[in-house]
Parts: sequence; C-alpha cells; structure tokens
Amino acid sequence: MKKLLFITALWLSAGSAMAQDANTAGTDAQTPPPPPCADELFRQFDFWVGEWDVFSTDGSVAGKNIISIEENGCLLVERWTGVQGSTGQSYNFVDLGSKKWRQVWVSPGATIDYEGGLNNNGAMELKGKIAYSNGNTARFKGTWTLQDDGSVRQHFQQYNKDQKKWADWFIGIYKKAAE
Repeated sequence: MKKLLFITALWLSAGSAMAQDANTAGTDAQTPPPPPCADELFRQFDFWVGEWDVFSTDGSVAGKNIISIEENGCLLVERWTGVQGSTGQSYNFVDLGSKKWRQVWVSPGATIDYEGGLNNNGAMELKGKIAYSNGNTARFKGTWTLQDDGSVRQHFQQYNKDQKKWADWFIGIYKKAAE
C-alpha cells in the first residue's frame, strides 16, 4: 500500500512539473510577461475615462456619466444616468480579432453595437447599428473628440433611410464632474 501511495505521489509531482514546464516554455524566467492590454492600442479611448457632467449644446444638463477602466485595462465600462431618469451602460473594448475598438450599449429602449477607431483627427469614431425595443433598426455612428480644454464632445448620428441622410441623434459636452 505504501508503495502504491509513493508511486501515485511521484506521478502527480512529475505531471505538475511537466505542466509548469509547458506553461513557461519559450519565456525568460527573469522577464515577466507584459500585462494584458498594455499595448497603446488599448489606451486610445482613455481620454473618455472619468466622472463627467454631460451638457447639451444649449448648456443645459443632460446627465452624468462614469467611465471606468476595468479587467486589467482591457475594458472601459460606461454607466449613464440622464436627468430625466434614463439609464444605460456600455462595454468598450478592442476586439482582439479585428484590432478595432468596439462598443456594445444597452439601455431599456435600445441597444447599439458598433466598431471603429481613431480617425485622422484623433477622435474615436465608431459605426454600426442601433436597434430599438419596437424592432426598428438603423445605421448609427458616434464620435468622441477630446477638446483643448479637457472636455469631450460626443456626437451621435442616426441614418434616416427615407431621407437618405445622417441626422443628429445627440450631441453632448462632457466636463469633468466637480469633486
């Protein structure tokens, strides 16, 4: 019986050592692997991170938005609360297959799924589709532009297929919330 226990213990420790060797094969034991999502691509949307008061173009308060970095820098999570009680959340991440930024927005009345990246002016530009709870869908795009004063301009547009043109859906000015 002691011999069987010894052989079992030996087999388990050998298997563990082989698994450890397989996990570290091809890496320098002195150099830890880079943290996940450390590449500059994953930092392109960080200008939007923070606690924000959001204003309409006429200066009235539209709501509050909190954007946080989560999952070791791999995910931006948005939590929106409008002044009229509307809510919504989005996940913003780099799609590892396409290497494009993607946002999935969910609110009680609509979902938005779009992708893109920085445009030539350094603004984040995403294009895709909005789907409403009544079943209607439309092409949709959003652009986030960092302003010289540190605010962020958010411009959403929805395509009107009957008029064959883009229409403003929402324009918001994000200002850092007072602490």
